[in-house]
Amino acid sequence: MIFGSTRGVTQVAFLTKMETSLPRLPGGSVLDRVADWTMAQRSPMFRWGFVAVAFVLSTAARFALDPYLPPGFPYLTFFPVIALTAFLTGSLAGGVLTVLCGLVAWYYFIPPYNSFGLTSATALALLLYVVVTATELGLIYLMRRALERLALAESAAREMALSRSLMFAELQHRVSNNLAVVGSLLSLQRREVRDPGAARALDEAAARVNVVSRLSRLLHDPQAQQIDFGAFLRSLVPDAVAAGGIGDRVKVSVLAEPVIVSAEIAVPLGLVATELLSNAIEHGFPEGRPGTIQVQLQADPDGRAARLTIRDDGPGLPPGFDLDRPRSLGLMIARQFAGQLGAELTMADEGGVVSRVELPLDAAPAA
Repeated sequence: MIFGSTRGVTQVAFLTKMETSLPRLPGGSVLDRVADWTMAQRSPMFRWGFVAVAFVLSTAARFALDPYLPPGFPYLTFFPVIALTAFLTGSLAGGVLTVLCGLVAWYYFIPPYNSFGLTSATALALLLYVVVTATELGLIYLMRRALERLALAESAAREMALSRSLMFAELQHRVSNNLAVVGSLLSLQRREVRDPGAARALDEAAARVNVVSRLSRLLHDPQAQQIDFGAFLRSLVPDAVAAGGIGDRVKVSVLAEPVIVSAEIAVPLGLVATELLSNAIEHGFPEGRPGTIQVQLQADPDGRAARLTIRDDGPGLPPGFDLDRPRSLGLMIARQFAGQLGAELTMADEGGVVSRVELPLDAAPAA
């Protein structure tokens, strides 16, 4: 059986989705939008129009509040407007507004009123204004620079993440393609082989390579390194039965619950399932015998373990069978990978062979 692959529209769509779905740096979405809007490039008309409106509103508010304020608050409505203007439109616009507001406060709200007279008290009030506004403008300038650098760092991080994701997807694609080619070559070579034992060995090797190729395709997306193994089984079993040439006389049923496994578990577990299924197909129905194969995948209610069961109604295990000393390469592979997963593999004679794999889902595979 040959599992081919092309890049096509699916590959392009995946890469496009991956680029647009890369995460932002940590932070709330509202704060992100505010920062983006704050750092957006403003037109000169917007900046100077904002300055004019801010100047008029703050001056009008100061005149409106003047009858109600005690002496000593000439800049009350100007400080917050200067800070807001500098934050939204930049330091230059904030500096211009600072000068305009200072002149208005000096002329109308600092004794001697309605003049630019300069006394020691006036000089002290103006000095206070300069110190406070300079501090405001300086802090806002530094904050805007920090936001600019943060935006640049985020852009660089997104580009790097995209580059790595593209490289990962391309590597996965090439690996799965190469595995499919190897499987195809093994299948082609098998046609030239006349020895039944050699032909069977090539078929088994091609099946193993194709299982790994299938799983590699399912794990193309570096942000979704988990698969539903139940869905994988439902697609694998019919193909394996058809490849074994028993589809016309053996009834196969697959009852697989959704079991989400990581990439580290999916590949070895897929090989274990393939070997046990191949064993049932090869030995369960000799000499054209009809029968049934049942494949079940169940997860524990707490989600910490899963159970894979493959049952046939064939003649059962041969006399003297010992799973600890298997004679076939397939069972040796299944036993080795089950041990790597920390799973318990058992085979019993229960009106046919019943193979069970008890798999812990909360344990990482052994190296």
